[in-house]
Amino acid sequence: MIDLRSDTVTKPTRAMREAAFEAEVGDDVYEEDPTVKKLENRAAEITGKEAALFVTSGTQGNQISVLTHCNPGDEVLMEASAHLFLYEGASMSALAGVQPRTLQGIRGAMNPQEVKAAIRPDDIHFPETGLICLENSHNKAGGAILPLENMQEIYQTAQASGIPVHLDGARIFNASVASGITIKEYAEQTTTIQFCLSKGLGAPVGSMIAGSEDFIRKARKWRKRLGGGLRQVGMIAAPGLVALNDMVERLAEDHEHARQLAEGLGNIKGLEIENHVDTNIVLVNVEGRGKTSHEFLEELKHEGVLAVPFGPYTVRFVTHYDVSRENIGHVIERVNQCL
Repeated sequence: MIDLRSDTVTKPTRAMREAAFEAEVGDDVYEEDPTVKKLENRAAEITGKEAALFVTSGTQGNQISVLTHCNPGDEVLMEASAHLFLYEGASMSALAGVQPRTLQGIRGAMNPQEVKAAIRPDDIHFPETGLICLENSHNKAGGAILPLENMQEIYQTAQASGIPVHLDGARIFNASVASGITIKEYAEQTTTIQFCLSKGLGAPVGSMIAGSEDFIRKARKWRKRLGGGLRQVGMIAAPGLVALNDMVERLAEDHEHARQLAEGLGNIKGLEIENHVDTNIVLVNVEGRGKTSHEFLEELKHEGVLAVPFGPYTVRFVTHYDVSRENIGHVIERVNQCL
């Protein structure tokens, strides 16, 4: 079975398993786990922020950030197909008591002028704009990379209004490797940033939040409130260090495999590639074959390939390090057989 559902399905490398086994640990609720401290310091260094916090998942990282930045009744601006809006169970409303306000973007990028216009004026009838959220790379837009200039304009607008900017950078390393723009350059256009260790980088669990020391101090309390205060967590933080130190540059291979997959599938009659492939995500429209995405995927599963539905007629494939160039060729062959 070739699994292209997500870059979260990867298995930990031998180096990660060995690091977990050998990790020096302590009680992290008391901030005494040396391995977690190393990981948090490394994340702060990479992002150029003052401090960082290890959390269990990207969703937890995003929601802790919303909870820390906002007050109940605030409004949060984000792109209409943002992960924060579509795929996190309405948790910002359920937990933080804030309402999302979405703006339609192009390939995941909001128009800075529309963002400026959406910031609420001081009026008793309106919520206060408490936060602006960006996503890079953008999952629903097919792994699209937000232009740095777009982020800069939005950040400058936010600063002028005293509004923080949070970056859902679950796959920011994909964006960085593909664009040549450093993580620090992206993070400079944000107040806080969340990134995943378990997407693309291959760690078995975990994400990081980075920001100012004061923000991280407050975020640590929100993590505790949400039940995210762990104990000898160095055993799962250690693979995260391996991920950051050893697994970033090889993301370029995933991007090349995604382009290979898009080219091969795009040459099959009745299939249409919906996205410009910036990183490791390929969106394929199967309507031309007279099938829904679910029908197509069920047949493809019988051929030994897994992917996910991304719309009534859209299928998402995600490349990762457990899938080789040879595997990509097999996927193209099996799709042909399926059709």
